[in-house]
Amino acid sequence: MKIKNIYLILLLLATQFAFSQDGIPIYSDYLSDNLYLLHPSMAGAATNNQVRLTARQQWFDQNEAPNLQTLSFNARLGRQSGVGAIIYNDQNGYHSQTGGYLTYAHHIMFSRSEADLNQLSFGLSAGFTQSKLDETNFDLEDFDPVIAGIIQSTSYFNVDAGFSYNFLDFSGHFTVKNIIFRNRDLYTEEFEPNNQRRYLLGGAYAIGSYGSTWSFEPSFLFQWQERSGEKAIDVNFKAFREMDFGELWGALSYRTSLDGAEFIDGQEISDQRLQYITPVVGVNYKNFLFAYTYSYQIGNVRFDSGGFHQITIGYDFLGGRPEPYDCNCPAIN
Repeated sequence: MKIKNIYLILLLLATQFAFSQDGIPIYSDYLSDNLYLLHPSMAGAATNNQVRLTARQQWFDQNEAPNLQTLSFNARLGRQSGVGAIIYNDQNGYHSQTGGYLTYAHHIMFSRSEADLNQLSFGLSAGFTQSKLDETNFDLEDFDPVIAGIIQSTSYFNVDAGFSYNFLDFSGHFTVKNIIFRNRDLYTEEFEPNNQRRYLLGGAYAIGSYGSTWSFEPSFLFQWQERSGEKAIDVNFKAFREMDFGELWGALSYRTSLDGAEFIDGQEISDQRLQYITPVVGVNYKNFLFAYTYSYQIGNVRFDSGGFHQITIGYDFLGGRPEPYDCNCPAIN
């Protein structure tokens, strides 16, 4: 295999959390009013039903750079049920995966009135993924028994489950992704273990009175991968301003891995962690949502100075509740 192919494969492996994973990669698109992408319990939890379309591209000047597209829909059914669906396409050089999820959520209200928010939600998603490895452009002059020179593919099924609790201005979420252990055929156990289970814990608190011009929302998301023990945390801050036509908002997110890797820097041994700074800007115009996300990797060791660009387009339509809750709760209202 040529040196450029080896470099590309190493680069693509490094763009993931560390190991390849089933399903939709966990970026910062949930900050664009898109919590259902992470948490199945949020299907039908909001006041309005939602459609979200995202497109993410990394390194525009590189061929076959990582890119991701998702289309999601979630809606309320009756007083206590929610449903959702997601389809996605994730390409990462010679590797790609496409798939979809179907979700059912159950919502239990503890409020004394319809205006107050006190809701516990449970959600379950069943997903199907087809993963491909395109080896047709690999150099076969030097024999390597691992390289077959064909398009290899495999498919597998998995399940995500979790719960959310929304109480007035507070929201909390816990989700387990890829619950079922699945064997794979594309890579060795080192790079694609059968245990892809990942735990997500998130929370947010809105600051500002209901109906005020300005409001703010600090939040966090903690991730832990069971097999490798890798951990990372997002620390986020969002600001909202009410306008005559809708709402302007912006967010700033900082992601860091809690597991460092040592490397030699001259005569010293330094520590490098995965770190991203992600600003997000968006506007809600009537029932439409438009958002732009830019992620920039920081630290001493990185493959490129470019960033990650993402656009989100959304539409909210009636069918959930006739009126919003009497709270400053952007995840719901």
